[in-house]
Amino acid sequence: MTDALRVSDEVAAALAAGRPVVALESTIFSNLGLPSPANREALDRCVGAVRAGGAVPAVTAVLDGVARVGLTADEHDRILGSARKVAARDVPVAVAQRWALGATTVSASLLLAARAGIAVFATGGIGGVHRGVEVTGDVSADLDAIAGWPVVTVCAGAKVFLDLARTLEHLETAGVPVLGWRTDELPAFTVRSSGLPVPHRVDAAAEVAAVVRADVALGRVGGVLVTVPIPDDDALPRADVEAALASALADAERDGLSGAAITPFVLGRIAAATDGRSVPANLALAEHNAAVAAEIAVALAGPA
Repeated sequence: MTDALRVSDEVAAALAAGRPVVALESTIFSNLGLPSPANREALDRCVGAVRAGGAVPAVTAVLDGVARVGLTADEHDRILGSARKVAARDVPVAVAQRWALGATTVSASLLLAARAGIAVFATGGIGGVHRGVEVTGDVSADLDAIAGWPVVTVCAGAKVFLDLARTLEHLETAGVPVLGWRTDELPAFTVRSSGLPVPHRVDAAAEVAAVVRADVALGRVGGVLVTVPIPDDDALPRADVEAALASALADAERDGLSGAAITPFVLGRIAAATDGRSVPANLALAEHNAAVAAEIAVALAGPA
């Protein structure tokens, strides 16, 4: 690796030995993601779920101007604090300008995972095509990163306030295999289903591994998206979320909010409308995704 990118000793040793590794983003664990102390709980639960599943966790971040893949336990406190968001486009700037703490988004995490040779990445929910894209052109960098890097992304679908139908269409246009984990419908983050059919269903990690191996054998360069519904007991009622979403989007338009400002505004309104149940739901889905990602990583590391 270069001076700009450092892989932890534990992760490097696991990769060299062919053992399963799961990359994790750090935005969800910083002040930009979940509020304290839920962000620490999310970190502990996600790292614990990966280890319990037989894989090595590799948290990604930029620390003191170095892009990192895998952090030691004594570095975890650092990523819980005030951070600057780092998407893929920001990584070289964060390194060149020696940012003290950059919290990696999906696109940045995929870049770093791919450069380190990690095959599986877990996150909460991905970004996507925003509503009103025909006016704003607002499409998350997550989608092209998922399409461009040869990594399996495990998520709870896309954020519910996005244009989910157009998000699926964008992924199809980009040639991304979208798999529903034991579901025929696209999950919508804290809601188990968006009502949209997912292109393909898989029911076991071995099936995902077989898709990835076929992908490699066919010479297609790019990623695979695995969408995992939040556990049923932790899901938010779809009707409650949709009602809160409609109200929040109307208020956001009235107040002239756009782009990155919409996400925290809408999520805050949903949290308020669901009596704070959105934070426990976020924790549950993030942990569950990490556990599924570990299963897939173990299957990929095993015999074909």
